[in-house]
Amino acid sequence: MTLTIGVDVGGTKVAGGVVEADGTVLTTIRRNTPAEDVAGTRDTIVEVAAELAAAYPAAAAVGIGAAGWIDATRSTVLFAPNIAWRDEPLRDYVSDKIGLPVIVENDGNAAAWAEFRYGAAHDADDSMVMFTIGTGVGGAIVLGGELVRGTNGIAAELGHMGLVPGGHLCGCGRLGCIEQYASGNALVRFARAGARQEPHRAQRLLGLAGGDPDRVNGPMVTAAAQEGDEVAREAFAQLGTWLGMGLADMVQVLDPQVLVVGGGVVDAGELLMGPTRESYRESLAQRGRWPVADLRVAKLGNGAGLVGAADLARRR
Repeated sequence: MTLTIGVDVGGTKVAGGVVEADGTVLTTIRRNTPAEDVAGTRDTIVEVAAELAAAYPAAAAVGIGAAGWIDATRSTVLFAPNIAWRDEPLRDYVSDKIGLPVIVENDGNAAAWAEFRYGAAHDADDSMVMFTIGTGVGGAIVLGGELVRGTNGIAAELGHMGLVPGGHLCGCGRLGCIEQYASGNALVRFARAGARQEPHRAQRLLGLAGGDPDRVNGPMVTAAAQEGDEVAREAFAQLGTWLGMGLADMVQVLDPQVLVVGGGVVDAGELLMGPTRESYRESLAQRGRWPVADLRVAKLGNGAGLVGAADLARRR
């Protein structure tokens, strides 16, 4: 089996592509996601997959990467935070409509699998941990060359590891999750607080926000930091410090070959990765005694989800 179809489903778009066994994407299409319409979202996925299958009749299976909790059989979306899915039998619905085998995978797992097979960790033959830094924090774990999914299929929610006892309330209901300190939302919170407390050090950031700290958003923080704004740069330093600590914890628990950091916030480059690497090294007190995982930036960008989903369908 050479060609498979990958479909990446998010809260705003459904992106599909035909992928070769070496990870090459032959073609892609994209549709908007009617996120509050269960039937509409299902049918958009079918439309994308069917169009690709018609264009490439040799495609033998479909992998769907969906933002949500997927059951252990890789067939049902148990819960999706940004799409109105609850116990949605997505695999069987799509397979019945297009006449091809289908698997459903968590989108973070799918993207991480692409990085393990073809991207930043392609030279790792055994293990990788990936943190995805976007609005929130996602994650995935590969051990023994396989994704770790857990008994119920919902393992590797790395963003909800406890990091700060009694810390900020997280959307999951717990206090002090790493998502509250190492996400895009956390970056904005750090920057807004700094701009309120020290406006004289946040002149560029406040200029972009029209003088109102409450209007600061992620792209503004990145742009201001790139132009030398002190408060914006310190916001990235805070995020990187917390992220480095979380990465070090994963090394202590799993001892992976490679750590990968991906997601939209990584586009800031060394503004994020510089303090992250420093914190990672400092958090490993015994780092001089034995090798530790190499820390790398994801390579495949927004296309990773569909590439990974397609490869998982091929393997299944």
